[in-house]
Amino acid sequence: MIDPTARVDASADLERDVSVGAGTSVRERARMRHGASIGREGIIGPDVFIDEGVVLGDRVQVHRGAILYQGVTADDGVFVGPAAILTNYRRPRALNLAGDPLGPGDWEISPIHLSSGASIGAAAVIVGPCDIGPSAMIGAGAVVTHDVPGHAIVAGNPARRIGWACVCGGRLADSTGHPAPAEREKYALDQALVCPVCERRYAHVRDEETLREVPRPAAVTGAPAGS
Repeated sequence: MIDPTARVDASADLERDVSVGAGTSVRERARMRHGASIGREGIIGPDVFIDEGVVLGDRVQVHRGAILYQGVTADDGVFVGPAAILTNYRRPRALNLAGDPLGPGDWEISPIHLSSGASIGAAAVIVGPCDIGPSAMIGAGAVVTHDVPGHAIVAGNPARRIGWACVCGGRLADSTGHPAPAEREKYALDQALVCPVCERRYAHVRDEETLREVPRPAAVTGAPAGS
């Protein structure tokens, strides 16, 4: 079902049973295979390929030339950068042991889940099975083969954690004002991590490789006059 308020370019190729939500824009030459579902107010950029059964939430942005294969699901507010590839086979082969060509039904799909607010950088490759946590940040060109915890910043090939990200995208700093280290042990005595952009504060969740937002300290005020 294509919502009447969705904007689908005439050159886009949408197969049967595709769902596009209200206010979503599908740009030039994008291709969406049958059963794919896109939520409200999203952006599907030029030359994007979205495979069958892929499900994207509301306000998801998928930019030019990105490829999302079968098995991908994304929560609300996810960003997928240009030319990123989210693939679903760990051990691809063209032929089976008998030398016969393998078809789509011969592989076991390895799912990828992108949690709310996660960002996938340009030309990054995500290999399923893989869970990307809330507000995680995958650097441009990274190759991710394992789960990424919430708020983690990962980069490189293979990708490794290099720091922590705020929901606004800012890199969190420690109490000295420097970028917070990737490993908890290096700042365990000072749990407060602060975003220099929006001033949100976070602490490491005990026994989990993720962060939680904590309230900002109350402002110190003087005693009332006459006390």
